[in-house]
Amino acid sequence: MRVLLTGAAGFLGSHCLRHLLTKTDWHIVCPVSFKHKGLPERLVVAVDEEGDWWDRITVVRCDLAAPINDTTATRFGDIDYIINYASESHVDRSIDDPVPFIQNNIEVVLNVLEYARKIRPSVFVQVSTDEVYGPAPEGYDCAEWDPIIPSNPYSASKAAQEAIAISYWRTYGVNLIITNCMNLIGETQDPEKFIPMIMSRVLHREPVPIHAAADGTIGSRFYLHARNLADAILFLIRRGNISRYESGATQPDRWNVVGEREVSNLEMAQMVADCLGEPLQYELVDFHTSRPGHDLRYALDGSKLAATGWTMPVPLDASIKALVNWTRAHPEWASRRPD
Repeated sequence: MRVLLTGAAGFLGSHCLRHLLTKTDWHIVCPVSFKHKGLPERLVVAVDEEGDWWDRITVVRCDLAAPINDTTATRFGDIDYIINYASESHVDRSIDDPVPFIQNNIEVVLNVLEYARKIRPSVFVQVSTDEVYGPAPEGYDCAEWDPIIPSNPYSASKAAQEAIAISYWRTYGVNLIITNCMNLIGETQDPEKFIPMIMSRVLHREPVPIHAAADGTIGSRFYLHARNLADAILFLIRRGNISRYESGATQPDRWNVVGEREVSNLEMAQMVADCLGEPLQYELVDFHTSRPGHDLRYALDGSKLAATGWTMPVPLDASIKALVNWTRAHPEWASRRPD
């Protein structure tokens, strides 16, 4: 089997690359531009850390914000599956400069879907986010096909990607799976993200900002390691039984991929500090004033996927411990400056 894995040099895509190399004998085609958040070092970590797998990947230099021409398609070779991770994903950047951010994410999904329309892969996986549903009220977990009410330009661009993919499922028969997942964590994540930021501030004895409401309610998430998401995607591809419009389905397959338990942002900061063996200093910050369009709580109902028999391979506590230990052993990632 040959897989086109977009975003393979990004944080999430590189974890999927490593997982596929570890758990399958598939060949992975990695289109990369290194113009956005993709880093060649992530490919090295994914391919080299557990084995010498360079003969199982094909790296093709191209920008998916431009159409995939015949020359590029020839370099891809025959493709059985497409997993589309490629997206700009930083919320603050989407708020600061929304137009190019949204344009990029829409152009990427359009070009990859146009390619899929021509080659007819067995499965097209569109990797999306819990944020398309908007904030979840206390005590409620969003189910698949709840109303889509994004709060910021990033989540709006992901909702647009979903809508375009659904239209290709219905109009052109693209075999679509949409995954919506929670806050993702893992090795090689950018220092601007929450857990790397916690590590940096704790080690420098600086207070960690914790988003909270005016009444002191602290934000929470269902954190999920990126390898667990990759495992769920592989499980769904192998499961098959894809919903098809021409066979009478009214909706494509959508699956929530959920962390094992809800964790407040303060609890997460304390977990990281404990793994580091350092005291935690923190300050509560008004979540909307500090980041307009930020939601205090996201939550997904993962019962549908659980009913298929999927369970995450690595629990949260073990994920946090492994992540902290790996980052301390590779300080170059903790000190890497955001683009």
